[in-house]
Amino acid sequence: MTDRDTDRDAASRDDTGRPADGDRQPPSRNADNSEKGDGDRKAAKAPDESGDRREEQAEQEARKHRRPPIIAIGIVIVLLLVGGGLYYWITTRNLESTDDAYTDGRAITIAPQVSGVVVSLEINDNQFVKKDQPLIRIDPRQFINDRDQAEGALATAKAQYEGQQLGAAIARKNFPAQLEQAKAQLASAKANLIRAQADYERQRDLPKPATSQQEVDAATAALKQGEAQVALAEAQVTENSPVTERIGETDAQVGQLKGQVEQAQARLDQANLNLSWTEVKAPQDGWITKRNVEAGNYITAGQQILSIVAPEVWITANFKESQLSDMRKGQPVRISIDAYPKLDLRGHVDSIQLGSGSKFTAFPPENATGNFVKVVQRVPVKIVIDSGLNPDIPLPLGISAEPTVTVR
Repeated sequence: MTDRDTDRDAASRDDTGRPADGDRQPPSRNADNSEKGDGDRKAAKAPDESGDRREEQAEQEARKHRRPPIIAIGIVIVLLLVGGGLYYWITTRNLESTDDAYTDGRAITIAPQVSGVVVSLEINDNQFVKKDQPLIRIDPRQFINDRDQAEGALATAKAQYEGQQLGAAIARKNFPAQLEQAKAQLASAKANLIRAQADYERQRDLPKPATSQQEVDAATAALKQGEAQVALAEAQVTENSPVTERIGETDAQVGQLKGQVEQAQARLDQANLNLSWTEVKAPQDGWITKRNVEAGNYITAGQQILSIVAPEVWITANFKESQLSDMRKGQPVRISIDAYPKLDLRGHVDSIQLGSGSKFTAFPPENATGNFVKVVQRVPVKIVIDSGLNPDIPLPLGISAEPTVTVR
């Protein structure tokens, strides 16, 4: 075939590669064979397509059968969630709880009231002690000596007091008698003066031949002596006249000595008290904690040597201020202890502190100064434990607790 024939054949074809309508030729035998092959292939593909359709229909039917259980399960889950939420709301709407809580109680600080060397230690760490049980003993020898001195001073003061009491009793009789005696002496002196006055006047009136100068001088001396005796007697009367005052003075001396006796007795009582303080005793039942004393230590009065934790334990719960609107005294409380989760403690609200925790800190906030930032405050609530305590499981102070208060 020449290039011209080739170009003519290409022009006679359309863009699709098929011959143009004018140039179409009758189908040849090869074309018949080709169409027959296509029909055979279509016949072979028909069963495969029908099988795929049946599989799709079967899968769709399976999906339809699986869909109702899945929907039912979803509905059940939604109902369970709604029911659980409703149950939680119903069961917790009247409950207030907090994890900012701890066990609390009384810890008594023990300190000696006298100084000295510890000669014996009667307790161990974490030991349970009864009231008035000896804890430590301090060397008592110095205090025994002080007591003996105080006893001697008291005996001396009592002897002086008793002697003055006897003197006061005698004075109540002697002072009035001395006054009467002075008055009697005054009367006697006055009588002697009258007689001396008469003798003197008689000697003076006699003529000189009837008397002598010696007798005149004797009468004059007797007169002067009588006057002196009267003056002396009057002075004694004056001296003995304040009988009541003199008796009062004696009674005052008795009172002064009585005061000395009382002071001596007080010193003796103090000495006995100091001696008794050499044996430090437990003020109440409890457990020994924070012991920092050993035998042989020198301790001073007021020095903390140990603490005693009382058996009574309660819960101090720091609730938010927004949780206190319905909380009242006496409401029931369930308590769980982190250290002992098996303990089922029950109690009640005892009291609510009249002040937040921040109010009683060393440096309380001053909201009137600076920029104010609102902070939710917590208020301590005392919860008394009513039941559930196990005597074999002591609750240490300060361990975590979680109380739940039924507010309605």
